[in-house]
Parts: sequence; structure tokens; C-alpha cells
Amino acid sequence: MPNKKTKQQTNEFVGAIDQGTSSSRFLIFNASNLELVTYHQETIEISTPQPGWVEQDPNELLEKTTLCIEKAVEKFEGLGHNKSDIKVIGITNQRETTILWDKETGKVLHNALVWLDARTQETVDFLLKQYNKRQDCLQEKCGLPLSTYFSALKIRWLMDNCDEVRTAIEEKRCCFGTVDSWLLYNLLSDDKNTVHVTDVTNASRTMLMNIRTLRWDASLCDFFSIPEHILPEIKSSSTIFGYINKGALQGVPVGAVLGDQQAALVGQRCWTKGTAKSTYGTGCFILYNTGNDLAYSLNGLLTTVAYKWNDDDPVYALEGSIAIAGQCIKWLRDNLGLIPDSKSTETIAASVKDTGGVYFVPAFSGLFAPYWRSDARGLITGMTQYTTKAHIVRAALEGICYQTREIVDAMYDDSGVRLSKLKVDGGMANNKLFLHMLADIVGMNVTTPGLSETTALGAALAAGKAKGIDLFQLDDENEIDTKMSSYTPKIHGERKDIL
Repeated sequence: MPNKKTKQQTNEFVGAIDQGTSSSRFLIFNASNLELVTYHQETIEISTPQPGWVEQDPNELLEKTTLCIEKAVEKFEGLGHNKSDIKVIGITNQRETTILWDKETGKVLHNALVWLDARTQETVDFLLKQYNKRQDCLQEKCGLPLSTYFSALKIRWLMDNCDEVRTAIEEKRCCFGTVDSWLLYNLLSDDKNTVHVTDVTNASRTMLMNIRTLRWDASLCDFFSIPEHILPEIKSSSTIFGYINKGALQGVPVGAVLGDQQAALVGQRCWTKGTAKSTYGTGCFILYNTGNDLAYSLNGLLTTVAYKWNDDDPVYALEGSIAIAGQCIKWLRDNLGLIPDSKSTETIAASVKDTGGVYFVPAFSGLFAPYWRSDARGLITGMTQYTTKAHIVRAALEGICYQTREIVDAMYDDSGVRLSKLKVDGGMANNKLFLHMLADIVGMNVTTPGLSETTALGAALAAGKAKGIDLFQLDDENEIDTKMSSYTPKIHGERKDIL
């Protein structure tokens, strides 16, 4: 049960906006026992106008988020609850996705460039050549390597290729934001107050924030030729950002903002140094809590902000990012027609005892950690006349497991501490065969929570942590009683290397 600072009341609820790559959702949790009361979800369209380009409509992100709030509140009241009992809202969002808009009109200046978008490779190459630098040349300041993944490169591409953006910047009308900033600007701003803010976790994914000072860094902005006046104010992850300006929850405070992977870290109760989680959504993201210590990787991992509560010191993490995980399953369904739906992957893959020598590297958007090769492409190899779709499906699952193992091994090399277990969540955590394969290949226990909505739960917990709300303390992982399922490796030693 949550250890609340105030007397427990059954009529206190916390809302969470979860704006992801494939959907927007609004979820409502009971603050006394953290049960999910109700939610509403809307699918988000993804546009791929050219190979390597991935875009979304910022207006759709906003409209679907607003619709989710209205529909979820309607369901909530239909269950006999009062919307006035929703005390606070947290926001969690897809990270790095870049939006530029006109602060005078609120009009977007270009479609959002999604985190998966790799069109900026020429920009990366140009900067490396111009400054005669290595890919990790900025890592000590911002924690990140030069990559198409991060927001600064996307801003620079828009500046170089969009006349409307250049004009708005010259006239100081341009606002930049990741998805959280765009939502906050529209949900919190009113005639008297324009809200242009972000939190430290999202800012840490731009390549423009100094990872030590938690402020925009002039030298980083100069490197990318990005003017600082377009950037939002940086705030703690857990603090009062403002109040909803209209709709069913008008007047309710927004008490937290976290990037989706940091929110999952919180929702998985990885609040102590040395704990780690792996989320399998569109991509796969493994975060390892390094506490208040700023740790740098020698093995291709990222240094990022895990969270910052109110006025407390920041907590940091090492992160290994895999571009394609669940998106690979979607590709098997939509592009190849090998599976009728995502759920069938478990049954189909289990129909064969192994991959039959087939190997699958799902590098559809290049390779992220630990290689950072945006020029890499997907590969299926080892096929024979004997190969069936089941072998390919199983090889896809196994390929994701092996990419996870590479990152877990890198975390051990960097920290000197071997994880005893890996906390797993996301859509692929519903596939028991995948979890057994993962435990065997990474060589450790894999656990999954009873409540699958860990990302939204993390945003809700952080919102309840905000000063003045004070629903949760979040200083002891036993504060929240969550049932866990555990998967133990059955293969040890060298055998897991030759699966």
C-alpha cells in the first residue's frame, strides 16, 4: 500500500496522460491502492513519407490526448465516482520527438519529427566533419553521442530545410518542445499566462542540456547553431507545472512530467541505485539507476536523468536503447503477413523448438546502443528450404533478446555490478515464451509486475509526489505492494551463447 503522508482516503484519485508513439491514453488510478480504475486509448497515425523519415501530426497528438481525458472521465463518472476527486495529473510521453510551433498563433510549423526519424544522418556527418570531432565529443556535457535519435539534430534539420521555421526563429516567434512541452503549452496556457516548459528527463534527451547543471548549455547550443530563446524552461520531474485550462478536468494541477522510459523506471519501483528495468514497446529501453552519481559509459550507453523530485538532487541512469522491438512484431504482421496479430507470435514461435539456424537483426532504423550505427539495416539470414514462418517469428523474438543481452553486458562492464534480476514491462511482457527466452539469454531472473501499466503508473506516482500534493513518498520500494511474476533461466554458461 502507498505510504501516504496524509490520512488515506478512498476518494482520492490520480490521472496520467500517456502519450506514446502508437497511441495516446488517459488512465485513472485509485491513490489508496493504485488500482487502475479506468482508461481510454486512441491510436495515433505515423507517416513515413520517405525511407528513414517518421512523422506525426502534433495536432492529432493533442486532439487524441484531449479526447482520451474526456472519455476516461466520462467512464469514471459512469462507475459512480466524482471527477472532483481526481487530485492531480501526471504526464509521460515519447521522448526526443521534436515539435516547433509559432508562439503567437499556436500553429505548428512542421510535422513532428519522431524519435525514430533518421533523416538527420547528413546533418550528423556534416557536424562531425565541420568540427573534426568523434561521435562522443559532447557526451561529457550532455551524456549523449551525436546521433539522429536526439532532438538537437532534428531542430537543426528543420532550421536548414524549412523556410517557415527559419522565419519564425528570426522573428523570435518559434517555440521548440518535445511532446510534453507541446501538451503543456496547450493544456495549461491561458490568456494571462503562456506555459512553455519541460522537465529534466525530457530536456536530457535533446543534446542541449548540461547533464550536471540541468540547464541549457550555451556551448551545446552554439555547436548546433540553435538559438536558446526557442527552448522551454526546465523544471523538476515532480512539481506543479500548472492547471488544466478547460474541459472535464479544468483546474486540476499537473504535478509531474517524465519521459516514458523514466516513468517506467519509477513505475517499476527502481528507486534505489543498482536496480534496472527494460521496457518493450515500439523499441526497447533498458535503464539502470546510478543514484545521485553521474556515470559515463565506455560501452556505448547513454547517461541520462532518471528523475528529479521537487527540490531534491537529481537521480541519474545509464540507458541502453534498442530502436526496434514491438515494432518488429508489427512489421511481421503488416509488411510480411506472417502473423494475424501480435498475440499469435507466442503460439507460432512455440511451434518450433529453435530458429532452425535463422538469425534476425531488426535494424529498421539503424542500430542504437551499443553501436550507434544509423547506416545499419535489418537482416534475416540463415534461411534454408526447411525454414518456415515459425522459425522467422522465433528468430525475431530471439534477436530482441540478444540485443538486450548486449546492453546488460555493457552495463556490467561500466558499473562492475552484475544485475540479479531485470524488471520487464511493455506490450511484449505479455508473451511468456519471450520472457523465458529472455531469462535464458541474459542469464538472470526476469520479473514482470502484476499491473502492466507501469509507465502511466510512474507518471501518477510522480504527480502524487509533488510538493503540495504529497500523496506518496517514493523512498522505499516496499511502499507499493505489487505482485510480481518471475522467470528463471534454465540455460546457463556457454549454452546460452549458442541458442
